[in-house]
Amino acid sequence: MSVDDVDWGALREAARAVARRAYAPYSGFPVGAAAYSDDGRLLVGCNVENAAYGVTLCAECSLVSALVTGGGGRLVAFTCVNGAGDVITPCGRCRQLLWEHGGADLLVETPDGVVPMSAMLPQAFGPEDLKR
Repeated sequence: MSVDDVDWGALREAARAVARRAYAPYSGFPVGAAAYSDDGRLLVGCNVENAAYGVTLCAECSLVSALVTGGGGRLVAFTCVNGAGDVITPCGRCRQLLWEHGGADLLVETPDGVVPMSAMLPQAFGPEDLKR
């Protein structure tokens, strides 16, 4: 898939819509994520905080859960926004999660433009590293 094949505006709007459903009473920082899978599904996720901060779920976790519970597949294009609707960059933990379910070629929208996941997480550790 190429950058031009993706309707980035629709993807951002889906992320903005789901960010409004985020449960962020502690940080006050709602996040929405949206992605297309390799079979064309639009997937969304939002952050879900918890009073025990360590068990908070990032929007990317919610999105990947939707991918897996919806039948699996691979992510091909991804974006994430804050509560103001601005595109933001996934944290390191979430980059690892996205790598697992999208790989090096996953297109990721960042504040500086769209880049492949390989640029977001160079020299990534993945399932192939666990082969014996």
